[in-house]
Amino acid sequence: MHFAIPDTKELNDGNGSIFVGYNIHINGVFHCTVRYRQLHNLNEQLRKAFGAETLPLFPPKKILPLTGGQLEDRRILLEKYIQTLGQDSRLISSELLIGFLLSAQQETTSEKKQEMKLDIYTMNNFQITVRVLSTDRTEQVLLKVCKQIQLPLEYVRYFALFLIKKAENGDITMLRKLQDFESPYISHKSMQPSHKIVLRKSYWDINYDLELMTDPVSLNLLYVQTVSDIERGWIFCSNNVKMELVQFQARLEKKEYIEIARTLKYYGYIQFNTCFCDYPKPCTRVLVAIGGEELNLRIVGPGQLVKEGSFKVTRMRCWRITATHNKQIVAANSQSNDSILELSFEYLMSKDKLQWITISSDQAILMSVCLQSLVDELLLKKNGIDYKELSGSRGSWTYMKRDGSSQLISIDDPDVCPIGVVGETTNAKIPEFFSIKKLQEKFASVSFKTGKDFVENHAFEGIGDDDL
Repeated sequence: MHFAIPDTKELNDGNGSIFVGYNIHINGVFHCTVRYRQLHNLNEQLRKAFGAETLPLFPPKKILPLTGGQLEDRRILLEKYIQTLGQDSRLISSELLIGFLLSAQQETTSEKKQEMKLDIYTMNNFQITVRVLSTDRTEQVLLKVCKQIQLPLEYVRYFALFLIKKAENGDITMLRKLQDFESPYISHKSMQPSHKIVLRKSYWDINYDLELMTDPVSLNLLYVQTVSDIERGWIFCSNNVKMELVQFQARLEKKEYIEIARTLKYYGYIQFNTCFCDYPKPCTRVLVAIGGEELNLRIVGPGQLVKEGSFKVTRMRCWRITATHNKQIVAANSQSNDSILELSFEYLMSKDKLQWITISSDQAILMSVCLQSLVDELLLKKNGIDYKELSGSRGSWTYMKRDGSSQLISIDDPDVCPIGVVGETTNAKIPEFFSIKKLQEKFASVSFKTGKDFVENHAFEGIGDDDL
């Protein structure tokens, strides 16, 4: 999870007093504005729940009002603090942190709890309209969508809600996966009309397909997504195979269609927009795809793709996201991205040669999130842990509002039972080595480019000489 506090803003408490609000961005998108004392209260509850030794140092209180320089120092320290929280799977999946971020989003947008209609789409643009509470979190909305289309509960965990952008020419850009600490209604409300919430499968191991293909509803969801991906060129297909698929499609032989598609290149991958890479030489124009335990680069030449490179995630020792922001341009609640984002990963080219490779893309954060979820899924599978065994603990927590009053954090719903997600750990009791390592030294600030901070990849440690 990528947290940032790129800037602050002054807010009025309604009684004439001015206070500083810290703008929290998550996975590259503005999420909420909170006060220092709200984060301090969150830290105190986390200390009680998880132990002080588990948490990073929290910026100390000051008796006197902060100067401009001290305010900037506090912003940087708070950013380091919350970024470190975001790298601990137990903390980020805890009910306490999820409830805090969900409550903060609601308070920031002043969204009142009310029943609303929300449109969710499948990849073939079929519209599913569900009645949700404006404050429902992502898991609750996902379950309501799946219940409406009669998807069996045991298969819900294989799917997720994604935010996409659809251009006038029909091209689709994957923006991000909606997380459980946000309300899909609130998040979508702030987006442009071209942005839609879609229901897609959410796993990397295509062997999970076999179970889903036994149920007619999940089979249909797989089928419409596969047809869409092939039509958009996200899955490579020769003309002869395409003709064969068209015949299956005409006869509505969905299982046979998927079985053929599963053998095609880039099936089960997420495709990204054209971007730039410094490999094999600086400013190389490339297409990136992630899936199949790899990050794939296709070099874009004049009128055609001329070269392809494949980077196995198990050979990535670590990766990092760097960004530069123009603070005078980036507004706290702006959805525009006026920053330059880079994903860099250190790759084992040969037995004794490590090399940094950098990709410049406005989808760099999504690429990083995909890499982390792919590695998490690999590690769970490698260590024989079934995601179905994962379960989250429940507790009673409070959310401190900006005015100092408190409310009970409650993300439970009597009609909703918690679901696991393929490849994503919850706060179940899992050995520490099954998750990505904490960042050893977090970003000094996402607002400034740095080359020192990285995410270690535990899957890298299992490499043997036979793999090279």
